[in-house]
This record gives sequence, structure tokens and C-alpha cells, in this order.
Amino acid sequence: MKRKISQYIREHQLFTSKDKLLVALSGGADSVALLRVLAAIGYVCEAAHCNFQLRGEESDRDEAFARCLCEKMGVRLHVERFNTKSYARETGQSVEMAARTLRYEWFERVRTCCGASYIAVAHHRDDSVETFFLNLLRGTGLRGLLGIRPQNGKLVRPMLCVDRKEILDYLNTLGQDYVTDSTNLEDEYRRNRIRHSLVPLLQELEPAARESILRTMEHVGDAVRIYEAAIAEGKRKVLDRNGRISLHKLQKQISPSALLFELLHEEGFNEKQVKDVERSIREGQPGTVFLSKTGTRLLRTREDLIIERKDNQEETEPPHLRVERRKWTAEDTVSRDPAVLTVDASKLRGALSLRQVQEGDWFVPFGMNGRKLVSDFLTDKHMNRWDRERQWVLCDGENRVVWLVGMRSDNRFRVDNHTEEVVIAQIVGSKETENKDCWLKKNDISF
Repeated sequence: MKRKISQYIREHQLFTSKDKLLVALSGGADSVALLRVLAAIGYVCEAAHCNFQLRGEESDRDEAFARCLCEKMGVRLHVERFNTKSYARETGQSVEMAARTLRYEWFERVRTCCGASYIAVAHHRDDSVETFFLNLLRGTGLRGLLGIRPQNGKLVRPMLCVDRKEILDYLNTLGQDYVTDSTNLEDEYRRNRIRHSLVPLLQELEPAARESILRTMEHVGDAVRIYEAAIAEGKRKVLDRNGRISLHKLQKQISPSALLFELLHEEGFNEKQVKDVERSIREGQPGTVFLSKTGTRLLRTREDLIIERKDNQEETEPPHLRVERRKWTAEDTVSRDPAVLTVDASKLRGALSLRQVQEGDWFVPFGMNGRKLVSDFLTDKHMNRWDRERQWVLCDGENRVVWLVGMRSDNRFRVDNHTEEVVIAQIVGSKETENKDCWLKKNDISF
């Protein structure tokens, strides 16, 4: 047992002899064996026990056992009691899921406080086979057929190389007792039904069923590594730095559906939402917006899918404008730079102000006579929905649009032969001007 686990730790590079380990200790056979074998190999360990107060006296019995074991072994023990049912009601989770959330969040806090490098949990080969069937019954992708992995961040599983029988034999050899969770003997939970009914039935049909499944999981692992390499290459081809997925490039990939799922699933979109996105691509529905459970927005445009994460959805910073009013002479010329506005000061009313585009905004584009909705103008410029929402406009005191900042001025305020004074507004960077008093942000400047 010691030799097998030592070799497994080295092969998977789970941790080194210099690392302190926090062992999750329930008091059951698996966790007791994990603590005993790691200590016997020579690793520095501390233990953590959760009392979920779900089984009355049995929960207290498990806690007392864990305390006694750690005292005999000279191992420091951390214990926490949780009001699991109350937490489940508050969060809307099942009791089982609530216990899982509480357990792992607390383990991580203890790991940090005690200076442990990793949290060691006692999953073994039989658990991995059960997980394989659980995922298969729920419906899963390739990764779900891998069973339990040796490492997930700071969580390590050194006993995936041994099965339940080997664990019990090891404890029997040591003369080490343990406690049994009575709920593990019931068939109420799906995992227990797989453990007590499905796996034994499969072994009746094929005595080597478990070993065959484990070999299959290894083959799937090889396939997953190839798959992930292909997905990474596909992402590189279709995704740009601004979070845009090119629809044209996506359709050229070997499996557009698989690549799209991988791109969107990591952003919090579920399988049904990804199918809805695919449908909008097929049916040509630009402008559709999708929202993931993590708050990420996805916009389907004519040519792209644009990903915008929640932390990038804050209010857009207004442009910095340097504004001045001065005399106008016949020798002066109007700048053609779209970052510069020059308008007749006498045609403005009240204070200038900056705001973002609002529904119903209209203006008379420079060089035209007829009015046009700002939204239509921006659409004609092939601006996507989110960029249209972020567009800033400069208005006068009567809320008339004077300038689509950086794009087009309003013809009503143009400089003509009768102009005597002009207002000039220029987009500048924060380091490009020393006179900050003449900046216009959201505040008003009157003329």
C-alpha cells in the first residue's frame, strides 16, 4: 500500500516531501487509511474534520473518533461544526450539495491558515468508476468520462491507485478501526445505488468489468489530451484579442459545434444556451444577446460573436474633450479630423454636456438636410449593438445633438459665412493637455 501510493504520488507529481498536507478526515475507512499511509510514508500532515450535524449522535461519534485518532497519532486536528440544513435552505441547494460547498470552502481556509500546500482527500479507484457512471447517466462530454482526476488545483487524491478492498486489507493489517457512515449503506443516493447494485451486477456479467472500465477511462484520457490540443488550436484561429469569435472562421473548423461549446462553456453558458446560439447563427439573427449564469453577455452580429464579461460591463468612461471658444476669421478652416468639432457658437443654446446615446435621439448629419435617428446612422456604419449603446454625444442646453463624438457633427451648427465665433471641441488624452479647466467630461460648460 505504501509503495503503491508513493509511486503514484511521484508519477503524477502531486506533491513533494517538503509539502505539508491537510488531510480531509471523516473517520471512515478511506480517510483513516489516507492519514495513516501518508504519515507512515513520512509526510507532515494535519487533519480537518467536518461535523455537518445531519446524523445526530452518529455525527458526534465520528467527531470524537477523529479527535481520538489524531491524538494517538500526534496529528493536529481542525474541527468545524456546520448548520448544514439551514445553509441549504438559505442558498436553495440540496443538503448534499450544501455540505459539499461548506466542506471545500472551509478546507481551503484551513489550508491557508495552517500553511499546508495541498488538501488530500481519500477518493480511490472504486469512487472513480462510480463517478464514471454518474456522469454517463447525467449525460457528459469526454472529460466527464475520465472519472476522478488526481489533482484539481490545491486538491490532491493520492489513493486513486488503490481500491476499497486494498484499503480495508491495509487497515486490517494495522489493526486500525474506523467508523461507518450509515447513509453509505442506504440506496437513497444515486451513487450508493451504483455502488451497491450496478457495479456488482456488471461484475456478475463480466468479472473484470471494473478493470475494463478503468482501462477505458485511461484511453479516454489520451483522447481528451488530443481533443484539448485541437480545441486550443481552434480557439487560436477563431478568437481575437477583443473577445470576438469570427463566424466565418468558426464554420471552417472540423467541428464548429464542439469548438463553440468549449469557447462558451468556459464563459458560463450551458449546453442549451449554446444550442440557442447555434440556432441564431444558422437562422441569421444578428443583434441577439445571450446571458450566461456568470453574467457574461454574448452578442451575435452579422460577422462575429462578441463576448463581454461582467467585469467589463461597467459604465463606459466618457471621452475627455478640450473645449474652447474663440473668434473666427475668413482665413480659418474647419478641421476634417473626426476627433475635432468646430461649430458656430451663436447657434448653440445653453450649456454643453456629454451623455451616451438615448432612444429616439436624432440629428442632421453634416452635409445633409434631412434628420436621421442616431441609432439608424450608427447601424449604417455597421456598429454593433453594444458599441451603439456606448456612443457618446455632445448636446447643447436644449438637449440637441451637436456631435456624435469622434464621428459626425450636426449640420444645423455648421460654420458658415456669417460665423463670427466658434466652439472647438477636441478629443484628447489625459496627458495631452495641461489646462484641465477647459476639459469637458460629464460636467457642463456654458457659453
